[in-house]
Amino acid sequence: MSDEDSETIPVRPAHRFATERLAQMLGDGLGARLMDVRQMRGGQSNPTFLLLTDRGEYVLRKQPPGALLPSAHAVDREYRVLAALAGTDVPVPRPLLYGADPTVIGTPFYVMERLKGRIFRSPNLPELAPQARRPVYLAMADTLAKLHRVDWAARGLADFGKPGNYFARQIARWTKQWQGSQTRGNPSIDRLAEWLPNHIPTGDQVSLCHGDFRLDNMVFHPTEPRVIGLLDWELSTLGHPLADFAYSCIPYLTAAATHNGLAGLDLWALGIPDQAEFVAAYAERGGTAAPLQPFHLAFSLFRLAVILEGVLARAQAGNASNAEAGTVGARGIALADRAWQLVQ
Repeated sequence: MSDEDSETIPVRPAHRFATERLAQMLGDGLGARLMDVRQMRGGQSNPTFLLLTDRGEYVLRKQPPGALLPSAHAVDREYRVLAALAGTDVPVPRPLLYGADPTVIGTPFYVMERLKGRIFRSPNLPELAPQARRPVYLAMADTLAKLHRVDWAARGLADFGKPGNYFARQIARWTKQWQGSQTRGNPSIDRLAEWLPNHIPTGDQVSLCHGDFRLDNMVFHPTEPRVIGLLDWELSTLGHPLADFAYSCIPYLTAAATHNGLAGLDLWALGIPDQAEFVAAYAERGGTAAPLQPFHLAFSLFRLAVILEGVLARAQAGNASNAEAGTVGARGIALADRAWQLVQ
């Protein structure tokens, strides 16, 4: 298999690290001898690597090199939430080792189980037959409902975030992130930063939220429409479940050319449930019954736009974790414009 076809590539020059001390940790902690390191293609934020050992494959996630925004790239939080969810019905890879010492490979990192299955990169699921696509979306809705039903206090996560007042705090946080990472103007982000705090819906709920719940952050069983692993927990926190759910609906709001979305496609012909059916499936499986409103969708687009502007900033600084980070980051304007359009 060529590098063009593989899910891994040689480690990018900006992300190379010495492996001697890592090899020692793997030997001491897992009884494994490190044989090779490859970089996973995915991962816009925290670089992700495949570790090849004599005891099988493991996955390593680490902070990126260079100057980082406060609270960003928190691999310690990723490791903690994975450990807390082990043994629940939420499908996650088993966390195996955490390395807090930045001198081992240059930044903090953790090692987890390697899950082998299918990762679907595009919401229109071109690799599947039409009749196989609806079950994938229903499995997504089921997985998110399971996560939102978790008793986070009982799992030792009572201090994993600040319960309540989630949207006000998040809008302030992402506005600050935007101010700290912007490399160009984005007028719709500025407008949303003013509009959103004044239009937060009444009522509040608290659940454990993934923060980046989307199709390509899930590993599906090799042959069944079943999620076996939910990945990339960097943005997880205690928050409002509709923030998570609205984010999972972003493909319905965006076109393929803008953000690899579904807007404008014939979903019935594709065998993909429309947004209304997806919303109903989530509620039927135990997700929150509170109504999804334009505010929630606009907030999720605003937040994603700020994240992508940060990806663009890292690309321009030369320490992005994905080779396509510049292209991905450039979508921030289109997403913010779509959010502003929703609330007009």
